[in-house]
Amino acid sequence: MSPSPPAPTLRLPLRPAPLPRARAPAPAAAAAGSSPSLALSPSSRAAPLLKPVAPYRQPALLLHHRRRHGPPTVAATTTSKPVLKDPKKYQEWDSVTAKFAGLANIPFLLLQLPQIVLNARNLLAGNKTALFAVPWLGMLTGLLGNLSLLSYFAKKKETEAVIVQTLGVISTYAVLVQLAMAESMPVPQFVATSVVVAAGLVLNFLNYCGWLPGTVWLLWEDFITVGGLAVLPQVMWSTFVPFIPNSVLPGLISGSLAVAAVAMARMGKLSDAGVKFVGSLSGWTATLLFMWMPVAQMWTNYLNPSNIKGLSAFSMLLAMLGNGLMIPRAVFIRDLMWFTGSFWASVLQGWGNLACMYCFGSISREFFFATTSGLLLWLGFTFWRDTIAYGNSSPLTSLKELLFGK
Repeated sequence: MSPSPPAPTLRLPLRPAPLPRARAPAPAAAAAGSSPSLALSPSSRAAPLLKPVAPYRQPALLLHHRRRHGPPTVAATTTSKPVLKDPKKYQEWDSVTAKFAGLANIPFLLLQLPQIVLNARNLLAGNKTALFAVPWLGMLTGLLGNLSLLSYFAKKKETEAVIVQTLGVISTYAVLVQLAMAESMPVPQFVATSVVVAAGLVLNFLNYCGWLPGTVWLLWEDFITVGGLAVLPQVMWSTFVPFIPNSVLPGLISGSLAVAAVAMARMGKLSDAGVKFVGSLSGWTATLLFMWMPVAQMWTNYLNPSNIKGLSAFSMLLAMLGNGLMIPRAVFIRDLMWFTGSFWASVLQGWGNLACMYCFGSISREFFFATTSGLLLWLGFTFWRDTIAYGNSSPLTSLKELLFGK
């Protein structure tokens, strides 16, 4: 559309146009998207020219607030069917799922606190060697996963999930500080980690508030994409090191491919679908990192069944509860990545390890069947309420929308 001419070039007609016999409706061109015309009455020849008024634009945060807490718009056409049957139930379930996601902070905080307290006691007692039992590389992997997911949820303005991931970053970094004090973690790696954590928290906070330039955020997204893709294959390879040769080639190869993909996306060498795929890699790699952690734990249990006695059933229960509380929110907003990570961690990391402990006699039958029944009832309750909120015919419809979109 060509730009509007400047004000000085606008001229009034030499004589007024004839009045219409009947009041005409609004011009159809305006409804069709063409430039609106300025109608002038005969008495307006002596009136000053009016400055064009810029259209009102709502802040992005307000638009997101309405999009999140209000029901989706229903098109007023005869061909489209209503999305919602009861908007009130939709809004109620929106609020409830947000509260569930916020409650997930409690089990996750309780999950990390015992390790922090134990490390502090050993440091105060001068027993630094006890902290060498905590693998700093595994903690660093979890920290990178938390940072990537923090960026993902900060971009989507999911406040409760942002708080969960922020607490995860802070609590994991606190453990790394203790490991550095015990000289278990090398100083150069700790300094680099501290810089990344500080930059990540600041950038995510600024982006969440809308104060960060888009170019800076793109650079940060490229960084976590390359870092996540370099770490994930290396961690997966290292899990089976006793049976395969120790090598850093998986990380180098995947990291090089990530750098090439990001560079091609930024130079416009990829299609729109390719750019979208590269943009989603950071979130998916972070999710896969967390999904791989219970796999590595169960593999260790398989190789050394005696290690199962050292697992805490309470910790596994907290992991199942924390991830389970975020499942309703992921289903409600139709976020497949969030649902995949939360469901996998709740079922495999929490319930799966409890199943292993039950098979080896570490927990009672009553405890195991109680947790199994609770998990199944929670999943059934989640899809049942989601079906009511969206007015779907069955929970299978909600699951189909989650997996394949509407």
